[in-house]
Amino acid sequence: MSRSDCSFARLSNGLRLAYVEQGRRDGPAIIMLHGYSDSHRSFDLLRPHLPESWRVIAVTARGHGQSDKPATSYAVADMASDVRALLDVLGIERAIVVGHSMGAAIALQVAADYPERVSGVVLMGAFATFQAKPAVAELAGAVMAFEERVDPEFVLAFQESTFAELIPQRFLDTVIAESLRCPAFVWRAALQGQIDAAIVDAALRAQAPALLIHGAEDAFVPQSDQLTLRDTLPSARIFTMQGVGHAPHWERPAQTAALIQGFAGELADTGATLRYGVFG
Repeated sequence: MSRSDCSFARLSNGLRLAYVEQGRRDGPAIIMLHGYSDSHRSFDLLRPHLPESWRVIAVTARGHGQSDKPATSYAVADMASDVRALLDVLGIERAIVVGHSMGAAIALQVAADYPERVSGVVLMGAFATFQAKPAVAELAGAVMAFEERVDPEFVLAFQESTFAELIPQRFLDTVIAESLRCPAFVWRAALQGQIDAAIVDAALRAQAPALLIHGAEDAFVPQSDQLTLRDTLPSARIFTMQGVGHAPHWERPAQTAALIQGFAGELADTGATLRYGVFG
């Protein structure tokens, strides 16, 4: 499957999720979960740097992009349940789960609730909590006041606040267009779901090894959150990218891909296997 093709999966709960897949179907599986208001297109810059021998699947969460948009149920646990259901549909027993921001919280929840399905997690721009964060409070104040139309200028300002280094204009235009696919009620509900998420509790219950990738110039998540997660998870390592903001996979896609490959190699060395083989 080419990198531009979009497919859809009907889950056991009735929802239809959009996703894009590349690589060998018999290769080890990588599931990629995007951040707030984004879609599977969030990984367009990263995916070309990953091995073709891997089965890489970037998923669009409920309410986002071209996925179904139910009226309710935007808690992190709901979205984690969707990931488990997607693994079932795609015939994947175990995967490395890569998540950015909101997607990192979902990845941890998947690891906590369905440990037998997760061999490792890569957490980019991960929050230990969405509460008591000035940038999140400012965002929430604006989002909760949304009327039915989401202002494109607001979306531009929000997305620009997530990166410290310049990213390709064409990609930024895509990101903005994808965010505008989110109805105002999804912006509100998905943000509230993150604010309510018990991320540290999920980290305490997670059993999978973790790699934390953090931008030193992240305007949303402080370094202290990375330390909290590292100390809470059973086996975790932090890699800090200097000069990078909240979106390492946008700002440094090749370096981010190399870190993911190194992490996968370490899992292989310790005997972590997936249904279709061993990472190596």
